[in-house]
Amino acid sequence: MKIKIISVGKIKEKYFKNAIDEYSKRISKYSKLEFLEVPDEKAPESLSDKDMEIIKDKEGEKILSKINNEYIIVLDIFGNQLDSIDLSKKIIDIFSYQSSDIVFIIGGSLGLSKQVIDKANLKLSFSKLTFPHQLMKVLLLEQIYRSFRIINNEPYHK
Repeated sequence: MKIKIISVGKIKEKYFKNAIDEYSKRISKYSKLEFLEVPDEKAPESLSDKDMEIIKDKEGEKILSKINNEYIIVLDIFGNQLDSIDLSKKIIDIFSYQSSDIVFIIGGSLGLSKQVIDKANLKLSFSKLTFPHQLMKVLLLEQIYRSFRIINNEPYHK
């Protein structure tokens, strides 16, 4: 079992890095974990819709180059919303019947390209709210950890 997380941009804030390190350590008890970061494209604040799509497409090409034969889950505001128990069931179902490798993809500040979204096996939304991609990585790791705790019948409410 292996989980890969592909994200756009680097984590600069120490408090996010500390949280990522902590959850990575906890998850390592259950699964191999790999992080791949692709550089974000420079995006001035006043972009046309066409320019936004060009930037997302460039980032998307970099993301797609990092994908192999994993089960692909993109984090997308328009995706399916699952509670923690349903996410844990989905993860164990994927590992049991579909693939021994899962890749989660977190887009940059403009989101993900259509090509990346279309390649997904599952579009997952954590909320209708928008979160910074740095914080999203922490939230994702916490939910992956929580899922493994649920799968292994270990306490997870804390």
